[in-house]
Amino acid sequence: MALRPPLPHTAKTAAVVFALAVGLTAASIVVDASDGTGGRQDTARAVRPAAARLEQFTADGLAQQISTVQRHLRAEPKDATGWAGLGSAYVEQARGTGDPTRYPQAEKAFTRSLSVQPRDNDTALAGRASLAAARHDFRGALRDADKALKVNSYSQGALAVRVDALVELGRYKDAYTAARKADALRPGIPVFTRLAYVLELRGDPAGARRVLLRAKDSATSPSDIAYVSTALGQLAWGQGEYGTARAAYADALRAVPGYLPALEGRGRTSAATGRLDAGIRDLEEVVRRYPLPAELSALGEAYEARGDRAKARQQYAVVDTWITLARANGVATDLDSALVAADHGDVKEALKAARAEWDRRETVHTADALAWALHRNGDDKRALAYAKRAAEPGYRNAAFLYHRGVIEKSLGDSASARRHLTAALGLNPGFSPTAARAAKAALKGLGGQR
Repeated sequence: MALRPPLPHTAKTAAVVFALAVGLTAASIVVDASDGTGGRQDTARAVRPAAARLEQFTADGLAQQISTVQRHLRAEPKDATGWAGLGSAYVEQARGTGDPTRYPQAEKAFTRSLSVQPRDNDTALAGRASLAAARHDFRGALRDADKALKVNSYSQGALAVRVDALVELGRYKDAYTAARKADALRPGIPVFTRLAYVLELRGDPAGARRVLLRAKDSATSPSDIAYVSTALGQLAWGQGEYGTARAAYADALRAVPGYLPALEGRGRTSAATGRLDAGIRDLEEVVRRYPLPAELSALGEAYEARGDRAKARQQYAVVDTWITLARANGVATDLDSALVAADHGDVKEALKAARAEWDRRETVHTADALAWALHRNGDDKRALAYAKRAAEPGYRNAAFLYHRGVIEKSLGDSASARRHLTAALGLNPGFSPTAARAAKAALKGLGGQR
C-alpha cells in the first residue's frame, strides 16, 4: 500500500492505501516472469520473496537477495529476466528503506535487460513502468505499462501500474475502467487494493471496504494478511473509525510483528485519540527505519502537538534534506515540498512547488495542495477554485475539508466555512494533531459548537 501518496500534513487515507499498493508492483513484475515451460526462472525465484508480498524486509536482507541475483548475472549476463528482476529488487529496496539512490541502479538494470532482449520484454517494460511511478513520472509509467501490455495483456504488474498512473494523472474514470479490467483479467491483492482506492476516490468507502475484505479473504501468507489488514485500518482511520482501525492494525502486527505501515497507522491512530506519547513512540520507530516525508512530518506534528517544538523543527528539517536527495536521484517531489513548506516552511516555495506539481498531474491531492499553498500566500479566491476541484470525484478527506473551510473563512463566507470545518471534524476528528486543533479553534471563532 503504500505508492506513497505524500501528504505529510493530511495523512490522507486513500493515498496511504495507494502507497501500500504500489509496493506490490515490483512483486507482480517478478512473479510474472516465466521460463516458457510453466515454471519460474531461478533468478525470479531469488528475488521473488522480497517483492512478491510486500514483506517488511530489512535493507540487509534485501541486499543479500540482490547479491544473489548479481552473482547469477555475472555468470549469465545475457539473462534479460534476471536484469529485470534485479531492477525490480532495487525499486523495492528504495521503497523499503526510503533511499532514492537505488533508482538510478534500477534504471540501469532495466536498460540492460532491454538491451539483451529488446523485443517482447514485458517484464522489463513493466519494471520500468514501476520505476517511473516510484519517481512520480506517471506519464512515463503509463507509457511503459501500455507497452508491456501490448506484449502480455495479462501482466499483473503492468495492469497495476497502469491504474496507478491513471489515478496520479487525475484520470479517475479511466482508472476505474482500468481497475475493473485488471480485476477481470488478473484478480488478486495488487489489483484489489487499487480498485479499492479508486472506489474511495469516487466517494464509495463502503465499496472500497468490500473489495479490501475480498482481498483479505484471499490473503494466505502473513505478509499479505498484514498488508491488507493495514489497508483496512487506513480506510477506517480516514472515516474516523478509530476502534476499527486499531483492531485492523493489531491484526497486521500479529501477522508480521514490527510491520512498519501498520506501526505507522497505529501511531497515527494513537495521536488522533490524544494518546500522543504512544503515537510518538510508534512514529519514532517508523522514522528510524523509514525516514520519508509523510512519516517525518507526522512525527513532527505529533511533537508539536505535545509542545516539543524543537524536536518538531528537526523532523521538518530532515524532510527538506530528503527532498533535496530525492530530486538529485530523479524523484519528482514537488507535492511533498508544497505540503511541508506550506505548513512548516517557506510559503512562496510551497506555491512554486504546488504549481509545478499541478502542471504534471491534475489530481485531487495536487488540487488540495495548490489550494492550500495559494491560501498561505493570501490568494484565497484562486485557492477556493482549487479546493472545489479537490472534491470533484466525490472523495471526502478531512484535511481537504479543513483546508476548504479555512479558505472560505478567509473569504468571509462564514456559513460555508462552518459547514466544511464541521464536516472535517465529523468525518475524522483527529486527522492531524495540529490541524484538528486549528479546525476546532476556527469553528469556535465562527460560532460553531466543536
